[in-house]
Amino acid sequence: MKVLIATVTAGAGHLQAAAAVREAWPLLRPDDEVSQVDVLDHVPKLQRKVYVEGYVTLIENAPELWGYLFKKTDDVKMLRRLAKWRGEIARHSNRSFARLLREQAPDVVVSTHYLPVEILAAMRRRHPEFKPFHACVITDFEAHSLWLEQQVDLNCVAAPETRDSLVARGLDAARIEVTGIPIAQRFSGPIDMPALRRARGWRDDLPIVLVLGGGFGMGPVAEVLEAINQLKQPVQTVVVAGRNEKLRADLAAREWSHPTDVFGYVTNMHELMAASDIILSKPGGLTTSEALALGKPLFILNPIPGQEAANSDYLLERGAAVKVNRSEDVTSRLEELLGSARLKQLSRAAAKLGRPDSARAVCEAIQRRSTKLS
Repeated sequence: MKVLIATVTAGAGHLQAAAAVREAWPLLRPDDEVSQVDVLDHVPKLQRKVYVEGYVTLIENAPELWGYLFKKTDDVKMLRRLAKWRGEIARHSNRSFARLLREQAPDVVVSTHYLPVEILAAMRRRHPEFKPFHACVITDFEAHSLWLEQQVDLNCVAAPETRDSLVARGLDAARIEVTGIPIAQRFSGPIDMPALRRARGWRDDLPIVLVLGGGFGMGPVAEVLEAINQLKQPVQTVVVAGRNEKLRADLAAREWSHPTDVFGYVTNMHELMAASDIILSKPGGLTTSEALALGKPLFILNPIPGQEAANSDYLLERGAAVKVNRSEDVTSRLEELLGSARLKQLSRAAAKLGRPDSARAVCEAIQRRSTKLS
């Protein structure tokens, strides 16, 4: 059996979700041939550069514009009217990927970004005989209209509320399963916390605040550390600057009033999250799912309008996060939370929402639904 997992480099979350599915699939069907492809590896370099850097530049420098575009395009009726046109544009501008699909002829395609969803839908309309089972894994707690495609055989979603929203917007409930957003297995395994803290030189008697800059190291990370610097109670701070080497070097070179470890891109996020008492981060779908799986509450600072704002609302409504809109407010809010009963309540709410076996649930749902796998 051939399984192709299709994703896009537009933020780290889509890639991580794809990798989680690829990791979990062989545990259930070890004899299947599973591959992963980034659609942007099959477009001209200029197109890839515009797609990736344009997205990052927009959300970093003009988040209000991103929010406006997100809202204006989140129109199911409009996008359905344009579905055939959108699909043909996607297919023509991604001919190399479309050719790859025809050549590999996978039995199952799993998409963790809406671009391969559009391309495959257009191919199925144009070539009715080309019908691999197509599963779409939605990587946020609220789905933008671009994800809504009638040609998809199965939609795997984060939560019951996500499912209900999709049904209200016209998708067939029979083609939706609540699986959680797929995360890596390491977020569900036991972690030896005393050994981890000893190895890192972290004290057992001080709380740890984990500050995440995302895969691209964006956001007001330096301003957040300045705010934590003002805390009167002693804490330990762990910072992940992602692939932003300039930010990592700058933060590591500064003197901080509390013990502070600064990392660049890391592969042990599960350990850093598990060791923390609270995670200060943008609420991306994958980061949120990883934190919830470990029972860690989020401290959200000024989420990007659009998908992050929706994820933030989901967490706040269920008592698994707190939010401030300015870096200056971080100090007083952390003073209130650290060591408090409220923080314990947030942790319990986070653990209740967590789905540590989400990747396995996605694979089981696809394998159960696909007639090609029976």
